[in-house]
Amino acid sequence: MKVAVSSTGSSLESAVDPRFGRCSVFLVVDTETMKYQAVPNSSIGAAHGAGIGAAQAVAQQGVKAVLTGHVGPNAHMALSHAGINVYTGATGTVEAALNQFKSGALRETSSPTVGGHFGQRGGQGMGQGRGRRGE
Repeated sequence: MKVAVSSTGSSLESAVDPRFGRCSVFLVVDTETMKYQAVPNSSIGAAHGAGIGAAQAVAQQGVKAVLTGHVGPNAHMALSHAGINVYTGATGTVEAALNQFKSGALRETSSPTVGGHFGQRGGQGMGQGRGRRGE
């Protein structure tokens, strides 16, 4: 199976980058032969839409799965629409993440795992107050 791993470098010994849309490189790996190709993430410097651009880039590589630390909602939606399964919680080296994937230790996500920014507040502060009428 062909998978893409968000990475900080261009080898299997490189660390997994926990940020899908802003990682430096995607390592596209054939899990049966362990042959891989480093694909630079051209969306890393995008002001907006980095996750969507990254999702499109890995979809063009023909991968069936993405291994990463976290993925945002827009990237997750784009990957899902492309028929790509998303596995989050990958840590350590790319090789370690691949071993986690093969052993079933990574969880497939049906919704995005946004790490520390959008979507974490549960609606607080967005028009939820009652206000004061008549003053």
